[in-house]
Amino acid sequence: MLALAPVALVVLAFFLDRWRRRLREQRLSNQPFPAHWAQILETRIPVYTALQAQERSTLEQLIQRFLDDKTFYGCAGLEVTELMKLCIAAEACLLLLGQSGPVYPRLQSILVYPTGFVAKRDVHQEDGTVAAGEHHLLGESWGNGRVILSWDDVEEGARDFSDGHNVVLHEFAHQLDAASGGTNGAPPLRSNSYQTWAHVFSDSFDDLQTRVMHGKKTVMDSYGATNPAEFFAVATETFFEKPEDLFARRPALFDQLRQYYRVDPRQWHRRMTAR
Repeated sequence: MLALAPVALVVLAFFLDRWRRRLREQRLSNQPFPAHWAQILETRIPVYTALQAQERSTLEQLIQRFLDDKTFYGCAGLEVTELMKLCIAAEACLLLLGQSGPVYPRLQSILVYPTGFVAKRDVHQEDGTVAAGEHHLLGESWGNGRVILSWDDVEEGARDFSDGHNVVLHEFAHQLDAASGGTNGAPPLRSNSYQTWAHVFSDSFDDLQTRVMHGKKTVMDSYGATNPAEFFAVATETFFEKPEDLFARRPALFDQLRQYYRVDPRQWHRRMTAR
């Protein structure tokens, strides 16, 4: 009987956590979205005004849950403002707009640098030795509950929602990918067939690598040819920011992403263009 006590405590803690989350979500669902938040999003996040009323309402609820649950830290002297938090939360939650469930449950904190930052990494040399190296980054996603972002690049990505480059979409796609237990370009799927997903993504990844190798034009950024995890993140950026181009060039890949995210960004871009 004593051996069962730790198991019972773990189960109890699990259900208590779920109960607390539900109470918080109910509390937030009854709170109106602040009017000045909506004004900030209208001026800073162009796609926000292109959403239909129900989509906008859902996004606002997701933003409230995100901001209530995550902690922001400024790095290198940066003071993280309400505007910064709101813009980051809005774009991160776009990825969840068509999905149900918790809001990045493994994510605990977002670290924000004023601009690109340097990360030190061990570099494996061809002779088998390991040397210290420096990598200049715009963002980074960790499996230990952290996302790191450059605010300058967050702003640039939000300002132009049609160039296929968005550091928030990229890093939070990695967070979704990591929910499967590792970042390998295969997040947990609900409506997609794993077999079809694997076939389409493998074929598209190989095609991108070949095109990059031969210097051919690509609809996706060449960084997506690095590995399957980066391919998924870059494909996500392209799906949300250049949906018409992705559909025209890689319709099967577009369809897999549409099934996964359960939204069709082509409608948003048509409304933005018509304004």
